[in-house]
Amino acid sequence: MTKVRGYAALGPSEKLTAYEFERRAVGAADINIEIEFAGICHSDIHQAREEWGSAIFPMVPGHEIVGRVTEVGSDVSNFKVGDLAGIGCYVDSCGNCEYCQTGESHWCLKSPVWTYNGLEYDGVTPTYGGYAQSIVIKANHAVHVPENLDRKGVAPLLCAGITTYSPLKQWKAGPGKKVAVMGLGGLGHMAVKIAVAMGAQVTVLSHSDNKKSDALAMGAKTFINTSEKNSLTELRNTFDIIINTVSADLDLGPYLDTLRMHGSLVVVGIPEKSYAISPNNLLSRQRSLSGSSIGSIKETQEMLDFCAKHNVVSDVEVITAVEINDAYDRVVKSDVKYRFVIDAKTF
Repeated sequence: MTKVRGYAALGPSEKLTAYEFERRAVGAADINIEIEFAGICHSDIHQAREEWGSAIFPMVPGHEIVGRVTEVGSDVSNFKVGDLAGIGCYVDSCGNCEYCQTGESHWCLKSPVWTYNGLEYDGVTPTYGGYAQSIVIKANHAVHVPENLDRKGVAPLLCAGITTYSPLKQWKAGPGKKVAVMGLGGLGHMAVKIAVAMGAQVTVLSHSDNKKSDALAMGAKTFINTSEKNSLTELRNTFDIIINTVSADLDLGPYLDTLRMHGSLVVVGIPEKSYAISPNNLLSRQRSLSGSSIGSIKETQEMLDFCAKHNVVSDVEVITAVEINDAYDRVVKSDVKYRFVIDAKTF
């Protein structure tokens, strides 16, 4: 066991604070990673504030993790000391169910072991995430981070990057396809960058003009202010794919109507209330409404390699550990362009 410094929420109504805890010893199948950067995801805030149901405290959040391997277990062959490694939203899976067997371990029927606010398969040991100096993980649930990418900007790729890459790949974004991205936040700006890199023609749909220049600089061809009258009506039969990154409650009907035949609106943001959908919006032109969440270890590695090839990283603001609570408040206010990343040296 090794003592590690980090930051933890001690309860749902408490600010995160400095916290010392123990990591397990490196086993035969494990690697130890000295964390360099840890991204702040909005889901960290939801869980630390117990907004998504009962949570486990003390909680060390963080599932966007980049660092150097400092120790490898005796059975590990896919990593060596000095390698740059990443960890995303889960750190273990059963390995035996139909989804694990086909490489889709994030859909593990036993449920993956989440990077934090979860329990190991012993049902007792809590998991602690990336807001810390180091982490021990099974080597087959870590990914290799390409050395040519800015490590600060890589951290959010382990959640925001794969969350948007996976549906764009699944619904075949690429040359000749028109992709709309709803919202230009932490998820949205990654969807824009990745879709552009895939060769798609990208439109950003936003409720104000505040981020228009940013969207166009990221490669979007068009920016639509959806608060303007008839803005969506004029886009009917336009898009092949819509990636909805917005967590607010919305009437999806007008957005579904902008889809072409066989087009799909894919939800990756999580609103507080359920959507109300008219079947008529789907029956017309065989449109579909779907959802997507993170991706497998294999697909996450594929995403990182794609981003390395196209030099795609997240736009980030680097903070120290003592700034985490202020950063949480700013994320809730959408006051960040576009992700906060914690410098782990400051823990």
